[in-house]
Amino acid sequence: MAEISAAAVMSLREKTGLPMMECKKALLESGGNTDQAVEWLRKQGIKTQAMRSDRETSTGRLAVYTDLAKGVGAMIELKCESAPVANSQDFKDLANDFAKQLALGPGAQTAAELLTQPSPTVSGRTLGELKDDLFNRMREVFELSRICRIDAPCGGYAHHDGTKAALVELTGQTTSADAMVVAKDIAMHVVATDPKALAKEDLDPQLVEKEREILTEAARKEGKPENIIAKMIDGRLRNFFSQCVLLEQPFVKDDKQTVGQLAKGTGLEIKRMENWKMGG
Repeated sequence: MAEISAAAVMSLREKTGLPMMECKKALLESGGNTDQAVEWLRKQGIKTQAMRSDRETSTGRLAVYTDLAKGVGAMIELKCESAPVANSQDFKDLANDFAKQLALGPGAQTAAELLTQPSPTVSGRTLGELKDDLFNRMREVFELSRICRIDAPCGGYAHHDGTKAALVELTGQTTSADAMVVAKDIAMHVVATDPKALAKEDLDPQLVEKEREILTEAARKEGKPENIIAKMIDGRLRNFFSQCVLLEQPFVKDDKQTVGQLAKGTGLEIKRMENWKMGG
């Protein structure tokens, strides 16, 4: 059996981030060959993942990546078992890698397909390999549970804790000097206010009719004459729309203008929004 030096064990530990005893065992199993030891550790980790696959992944992070000039945006949901792991820098970096590769790579229809693609930040490694390596260090199950790519100019924003994120598809003057800032601001507004629809026409007609009935009944209880109730209701519905329709909402950074007015003033038009919550 090959003699394994403390220096070799320490070197492998620095390379993999795994405990000293596991690194020593890997070197013993591989006859002191570092590359083979790394592969042995990875295979052992995959076996351990399989045994723990039924564990609940109840937390994690959302990550976004957008490039207005290239006309693409992506958003992913990466789950794990605990908040400390979700908030670790290594986990954040992995989530950001997934989003960046999904946006700038060839695209992927499924999470499994994305896992086979190369990391955009670690040369010579696939995203799946990075995920397996992080499992080996963290000993938690990870699940790439949702992916979304929009092949059009987008604004994107993820809340600092990774629990909420949004993509907003845009058309118009997306190459203007202000477009990048406004695009991100609109996505941030979506995360902050959680609109139910992009435009009034997109709202569920039953929801609007229900609100109309509620407002009508309230007006009658106020003793308003029937001949003016209809006009009153139209005005009060505008308040309803300003609460739940993105284009009608007052912009969170400047409530003197709506989000629709902000976009129009920058030469932009909002075509679509994707608004995610962690686990939702």
